[in-house]
Amino acid sequence: MTATTPLPGRLAAFVQGMDAALDAAPDEPRAVETCAALLRELVAHDDWLPEDCSRPHPVHYQQYLLHRDPADRYSVVSFVWGPGQRTPVHDHCTWGVIGMLRGAEYSRAYAREDGRLIPSSTEERIEPGQTTCVSPSIGDIHLVRNAYDDRVSISIHVYGTDIGKQSRHVYDAETGAAKSFVSGYANA
Repeated sequence: MTATTPLPGRLAAFVQGMDAALDAAPDEPRAVETCAALLRELVAHDDWLPEDCSRPHPVHYQQYLLHRDPADRYSVVSFVWGPGQRTPVHDHCTWGVIGMLRGAEYSRAYAREDGRLIPSSTEERIEPGQTTCVSPSIGDIHLVRNAYDDRVSISIHVYGTDIGKQSRHVYDAETGAAKSFVSGYANA
C-alpha cells in the first residue's frame, strides 16, 4: 500500500489504536500488550485485507507493507505463505506481534548458547484470531512455516520499527553463524 492509499476501515481503526497507545506509553512491554489486544481484534475478521496484499509467490513467502508509522515507531505487514513455504531461522532486532488471519502457521523458537542455536523441542501453532510475540527481551530467533502444504496462509505482523529497513540476521541452524540482511517489502 502507498502513503496516498486510504487504509481499509478495520486497518485504519487498528492504526489509530496503535498511534494512541504509543503516544501514551511507548515502552516495549505496554506496546506489545496493547498491540496484541488490538491485533487480536483485527485478525478476528477476514474481510479487510486488500487483494493485492494477499497474493502468494510460487517460490517464497511475501511481505506486503500495509502501514508504516511516519515516525518509524512501528510497521504493519501481511505475510503471505504459499503452500509449504517457510522462513530461514532469523531474528527481528525489535519487538513484534504476529496475528493469524487466514490458515495457520508454526513457529519454532531458537536460543543462542555458546555461539550455537538450540531449537525449542516444540513448535507453536497459531490459528486465525490468535497472536504471538517476539522481541530481544523474550526471545527473538525463530523459524516460521505455513502449517499447510496445500493452501495459502496469511498472518499480520506488527513490528516496533520499519521492519523492511531494519538490519537483522538469518542464521545457519547447524553452526549458529549469523548473516545480516534487510528484508524489504514485495510492494514497496
